[in-house]
Amino acid sequence: MQRQSSPKPDGIPATFPQAIAHRGYSALFPENSMAAFRAAVEVGAHAIETDLHLSRDGVIVLSHDSTLKRCFGDPRKVAECEWEALSTLRTLRGPVQPMARLLDLLEYLAGPGVEEIWILLDIKKTDDPRIMCAQLAKTIARVPSERPWDERIILGAWQAEWVAACHLHLPGFPVALTTAFPAYASAMLAVPGLHFSVLNYALATQRGSRLRARARAQGRRIFSWPDNADEWMARSIRCQADGVITDDPGRFLALCEQWQQDAVRRKAGRSTPREAVLWVGVNLLVWVLELVEFLREGSPRERVRRVLGSIHSDGEGISS
Repeated sequence: MQRQSSPKPDGIPATFPQAIAHRGYSALFPENSMAAFRAAVEVGAHAIETDLHLSRDGVIVLSHDSTLKRCFGDPRKVAECEWEALSTLRTLRGPVQPMARLLDLLEYLAGPGVEEIWILLDIKKTDDPRIMCAQLAKTIARVPSERPWDERIILGAWQAEWVAACHLHLPGFPVALTTAFPAYASAMLAVPGLHFSVLNYALATQRGSRLRARARAQGRRIFSWPDNADEWMARSIRCQADGVITDDPGRFLALCEQWQQDAVRRKAGRSTPREAVLWVGVNLLVWVLELVEFLREGSPRERVRRVLGSIHSDGEGISS
């Protein structure tokens, strides 16, 4: 899960970002299905990213949406259904697949030949953090792995409260803050050992560059999402992200090979008027989004300080 060598003097990474399959190989297979996960492993992805929701009876299922409409054509919410009912659903997209549980994915990855594959778990905010994290700990404990799961799983949390819940119920497991806001991520550098999964547009801004520099200086990992266009994949290579979260890990790995042969490197090295306009537009967009977030939620530093203060006062500190 870590980069094994330092960047070259010319700024080109000595090793490429790892290919993290976004909901599995979702460019070719139904997202978050076992077929998508197996295909990602077969194409050479280093890791799998997937999304967690709780069923009504406490089973952790792999679904990005809180509702079943988009992927399964069912108008109900995941939380309204028990696993027995969810297990009968089939994807609208072919090849038709059943809904998968986290248990299914762990059992597959605990098998022989896939010990090096790791997982980024995107824990959605619609569930209660303490209930979800407690159930997550129980599910992981059910599946023995020759290589310990705390060396193979990174917990993805969207807010400081979720980071705290992860540390409380799954001590020793690495955690990554998932965010589109560099200012909030920078404030969360106060949490020891926290890593970051950042929206690619935000990572390309001036604030994103400062976040990358500070995180790298402290040994934190930075993942970029979702990188599905060649241009954004190339940007993540150039900014030396530790991992690229993409629907098409096969395409990203092919791009890395092209980059190694200098073709993409030369193309990406030229600055065009379009790229300059895009850079200005992305910076402006992220600035506006952060301003809206500030007006709604308050200062990122105060929000983080408030959560961390309540953690310490409860005696449930985040270990350093």
